[in-house]
Amino acid sequence: MVHNLSNAHSIFSTFLGEIRDVEIQKDAMRFRRNMERISEIMAYEISKSLQFENKDVITPLGTANVPFLDNQPVLATILRAGLSMHQGFLNYFDKAESAFVSAYRKHKNAEDFDIEVEYLASPSLDKKTVIISDPMLATGNSMVMVHKALLRQGKPAKIIIASAIATPDALELVKNHFPENTEIWVGAIDTELTAQSYIVPGLGDAGDLAYGVKC
Repeated sequence: MVHNLSNAHSIFSTFLGEIRDVEIQKDAMRFRRNMERISEIMAYEISKSLQFENKDVITPLGTANVPFLDNQPVLATILRAGLSMHQGFLNYFDKAESAFVSAYRKHKNAEDFDIEVEYLASPSLDKKTVIISDPMLATGNSMVMVHKALLRQGKPAKIIIASAIATPDALELVKNHFPENTEIWVGAIDTELTAQSYIVPGLGDAGDLAYGVKC
């Protein structure tokens, strides 16, 4: 199931517009914060589908029966571009465990590359809900490779993918390689990819915009 938050107007659209804006992008701190904001809104929306358990809370004047999140998800992200989104999810799921995976493009030439996964730090994922965040779901190949790497840590009960911008081709690839109960949350769906597999209009390189241009 794909949830596209651009289908309804909200403040989310403003934050998404700002991370696209070439002038606002010059402020790396604001870019990172807007990525956090996008993820915080996604976290709130995703939380509606998670399980809750009612518990009694003692107030100064009595007792309130309040629903609490039953089990925290595991928050997984792809280094380094996903770190700002990861922080946004962690701001809301503040007791969650975290998983980090390095995935990068190993270029043969400008238009031909392989996805390399070199590093994985993760708790057990067996029977847990896992939220994987990555700002750009361009071809979907990185997400597929990361999923394969994460499966070394156990079989999740549910997988949720969160991206700021995705393409139809990437969504189709994910649907074909992930379990049927996978959910995908995106801020927008852009239809074009360049020959170098960058999304158009997209926003550019999210990692470089957040943390500086890499050599």
